Amino acid sequence: MDYQTIQVSFQESVCFLKFDRLEFNNTINDLLIEECSQVLKLCEESIKIVVIEGSPEVFCLGADFQAVHAQVASGEQCEHDSNPLYDLWLKFVNGPYIIISHVRGKVNAGGVGFVAASDIVIADQAATFSLSELLFGLFPACVLPFLIRRIGFQKAHYLTLMTKSIDAEQAQVWGLADVCSTQSESLLRKHLMRLRPLSKAGITRYKCYMNALSDALLQNKSLAVAANQEMFSDSRTLEGIFRYVEKGQFPWEN
Repeated sequence: MDYQTIQVSFQESVCFLKFDRLEFNNTINDLLIEECSQVLKLCEESIKIVVIEGSPEVFCLGADFQAVHAQVASGEQCEHDSNPLYDLWLKFVNGPYIIISHVRGKVNAGGVGFVAASDIVIADQAATFSLSELLFGLFPACVLPFLIRRIGFQKAHYLTLMTKSIDAEQAQVWGLADVCSTQSESLLRKHLMRLRPLSKAGITRYKCYMNALSDALLQNKSLAVAANQEMFSDSRTLEGIFRYVEKGQFPWEN
């Protein structure tokens, strides 16, 4: 298929999905969510491993502020339905395949959601992770249920409040990354060699069991989606994003 926001290739039972919006820092828009969901649907029957990647410089920087700016500039009401994105991350968690995020470069905001929802996270030594939302009067409502599941409440709380990035080594200590190395490509190859022999049926049964142990992600969905909708309906928040895109000024700057 001809995708506009991602690159996709298949090697036997492995799917490689690469974010391809580098001119927009691999930010998340509706089409990227839709195309990622389409690929995961194709993977359900026979693919055992899905590898998620960005560019060497940027994995994913979260919400597309350019799109928000365009809506505000046109006078349109800012529609921000985060149901599809939350459902996509639920597919990461619940789907009958192993999701590996191979993280290089910067990861911010919603990009952390992709990482947190993954089964395995391999980070390059140069990777950085951050949640910058509070700088704009937002908070990572949809990311947090997945992030808390992976690293715990207090670490997710601290990362959200501080808004500054952590490096790959710190991410590994906290559990956000499972492994990190200056040779992340080599690490990825080693993981794929180890995982390829696993059966599709075994992976499917195992993930079903693991997800049956807790339904917190599904329980928290309505709360997360509603919080996101409320934040992106706030005119002051939208004005702050608009000015940041226009002038590069943060909301607190004159």
